[in-house]
Amino acid sequence: MEQAFGRVIAIQTADSSRCAEVEVRGGVTCARCASGRGCGAALLGASDTNRRVAARIGTGIEIQEGDEVRIELSPRRLLLASWLVYGVPLFAALSAAAAAHFAGLQDPYTALAALSGVGAGLVGARRQLRKTACLQRFTPTIVARMPAVR
Repeated sequence: MEQAFGRVIAIQTADSSRCAEVEVRGGVTCARCASGRGCGAALLGASDTNRRVAARIGTGIEIQEGDEVRIELSPRRLLLASWLVYGVPLFAALSAAAAAHFAGLQDPYTALAALSGVGAGLVGARRQLRKTACLQRFTPTIVARMPAVR
């Protein structure tokens, strides 16, 4: 998995966890995306601009404001996030369309059931993503402090 690099803007301590606000450098880091043969994820976002993200500070990592760091989100967490955003609505659409088909409804009603399933799946996924515990699972982690370049 590609890792992102950035600079620590601020450090916050809440309860027993430490978090940092990191300014992540923009730009395409994947060689396939840079050559125009990637998945197209960079098309929907402003990939050439820096953005700020909240990141947990990994165990045993000492950082200060201004430090260059490497952050990552584990592939398992990324897959789970993709399932929530894309899989749940798709599964709901297919389930609703199958139920309408096996109930003997005509094609327009089956298509309407599929659209209703997409809507219900989106609402369900959005509700799940709004929960604090769910959002914490998808927060990137600072895994290393990068050496200062002089």
